[in-house]
This record gives sequence, structure tokens and C-alpha cells, in this order.
Amino acid sequence: MRTTRTTLVAGAAALALGAGVLGARWLGSGHAAAEQKTIEVTLCDNQTKTTVPATAGKTREEGQQIADALMSQWQQKNPDRDWITEEREKHELKDPADNSKLVGRGQGQTYGQITERDVEGWARESVAMAARGSQVFHSGDELGSTIAVSCDMCHPHAANTHPETYPKFQVQLGRVALLRDMINWCIEHPVRGTQLAADDPKMRALEAYIYAQRKGVPLDYGRR
Repeated sequence: MRTTRTTLVAGAAALALGAGVLGARWLGSGHAAAEQKTIEVTLCDNQTKTTVPATAGKTREEGQQIADALMSQWQQKNPDRDWITEEREKHELKDPADNSKLVGRGQGQTYGQITERDVEGWARESVAMAARGSQVFHSGDELGSTIAVSCDMCHPHAANTHPETYPKFQVQLGRVALLRDMINWCIEHPVRGTQLAADDPKMRALEAYIYAQRKGVPLDYGRR
């Protein structure tokens, strides 16, 4: 009996985004009735793997089980890198910068003086975009996942995404990447969804949320 193998170019931001980025390969039989098709999900270290039935991952709970199985293996091999627990404890949605000191200052002839209403509006809109990004980041459905995997399952509160290091060379892509490029890589591979356009509202919101969660971290582009 001949067995066929088809690689899905869709299987985190790792997001690399550190070691939490997943990849997926679809393994199937030429005789579907004889052998059950499976999905092999792999971390970006290309070593940690788990295999699940092709019918798995239809609910968030099942997707979480897939992610937990991989991360459990990874943490056993990396006991000194328990960033998930640390980030769960310390990260919530960050507040935007306080611009109240700008009230009363001029913005040039076109915009006039800055008012309290201006400052409140800026903060409100900034938080709204970051909060929308959080919704997408935590939802396999919003991300279009076919296996119910969402970004937070390996990157709780956007942990280990390091947006402050972009642009940088990403081995997975073979070129210098922006944060949105890595987000799309993760959507395509571990989440097994469809890439987003650069100006897609979901992409803009995801970027806003990830950047917001790293508030206060100095920029260090190119750092690996």
C-alpha cells in the first residue's frame, strides 16, 4: 500500500516568536478508509512534535490540548526558561502613555491647542485598538484557525514575542522581517489559518496589542 505525504504550508508569533512557534505537516494515507489521517504539529525548534488525528482541534479546548502537549515537552527540555508562568503573573493589557502634560500646548495653526478631550480621545482609541488585538490574539476563531489554536496558547499576554527586536532576520522566512511578517508566518503555520493583509484591521490590532504588551522595553532592532 503506498502512503502519500502532503506538506501543508499552513501549520505561533513565535510568533518564533521565540520557542512557542508551531509548524504543521499533514500526513495521510493513499487509502483513507484503511488508515486514519493525522496532523503532525511541530515547534519551531524542529524537534518537539506531537501527532493528533486530522479530526482533532475543532474546539478551543482541543486546540489548547495540542498547544499544551507541545509546550510541556519544550519546557521539560528547557527547565530554565519558564517564561510562560512568569508572563502570566505579570502581564495584563498595558495602559497607553499619559499625555495629560500636553494639555494647553499648541499643535500648529492647523490643529490648535491640545485639550483634555484630545488627550482622553487619544488614550481611548489607543486602548480600543490594543484591546481588539487582544481579542484576536486569544481567539482561534478570529484568527481563522482550522485546529482551534490561538496565539495566547504559546504566548500568554504576548509573552516571548519581542516586537522591540523587529525588523530582524528571521531564519524561518530567510529574510529580514517586520513584526507583521512573523505574525503571518505564525497564523499560517501553527494556527493553520490564512495570512492577513498588512492593512487588515485584525493585523493592525494584533500589532497594536503585541506592542502594547511590551510597553517600556527599549527598541533593539535586529536582536536575535
